[in-house]
Amino acid sequence: MFGPAEYNIRNERTERLWRILFLVMTILLIIPVLVILATLIVKGGPALSWEFLFDDPKDGMTKGGIFPALVGTIWLVTVALLVSVPLGVAAALYLSEYAPDNLFTRAINLAIINLAGVPSIVHALFGVGAFVIFFGFGTSILSASLTLAIMTLPVVIVATKESLQAVPYAFREACWSMGATRWQTIRRVVLPNAVSGILTGIILEVSRTTGETAPIMFTGAAFFLPFLPEGIFDQTMALSLHLFVVSTQVPNVPEHLPYGVALVLIAMVLIMNSASIALRIYLRSLKKW
Repeated sequence: MFGPAEYNIRNERTERLWRILFLVMTILLIIPVLVILATLIVKGGPALSWEFLFDDPKDGMTKGGIFPALVGTIWLVTVALLVSVPLGVAAALYLSEYAPDNLFTRAINLAIINLAGVPSIVHALFGVGAFVIFFGFGTSILSASLTLAIMTLPVVIVATKESLQAVPYAFREACWSMGATRWQTIRRVVLPNAVSGILTGIILEVSRTTGETAPIMFTGAAFFLPFLPEGIFDQTMALSLHLFVVSTQVPNVPEHLPYGVALVLIAMVLIMNSASIALRIYLRSLKKW
């Protein structure tokens, strides 16, 4: 039989071993990310310049810059966010605050989970059939952005639903006891306390939307355009497709060019995510619970 002291020593040893194991696993996850970033910086850094960022591709995309693709990516991400965030938040509000727990709502939740696992190429084919052909939007920013919005909608719905359910139910009961309606409670109490969690879903959506290639390749992104888009019904270049093109389709491309495009793409995602994370941290600091 072990005494209390021996049990404490064994527990401390076990806890130390688990802590070391988790630390090693974390390091093993971080190392590939650092290697990728270091490779992009070393091989793509020489390509970065003002000309590279603000000039058009030249000489069959073997020279020049990525400005049209950079602007096109901003167009695609912005329109996709404007579509998916309101729809996703509204759907999550209904499922979390209004919908009864019955077979219909459980089927909806299952459909949302299954939609999150659909391959992007399937979403691309859906976008072609629904937005390009059926609705007649053609190959345009609108078609591509709507396809991206449908593809990332489950992420927004799930993140918003989880953040809404994390708000203590006592907050709702306190508002109702004061005579507030359900919508007044949601608008003035639940949503403000759930905004930080909603931003988590938006961060994930931005990351996935920026890097997708297949959906936009079929619905709105162009191989090369010598002009910038003027509206949502125009085609556009995009960084992800441009990276695919210069890496696999264009001969005699300087080695630093694809790495430079990849570095800008990663930097763009990091900048947008960092801004969202900073806003999320600020909003969390305002919580009183």
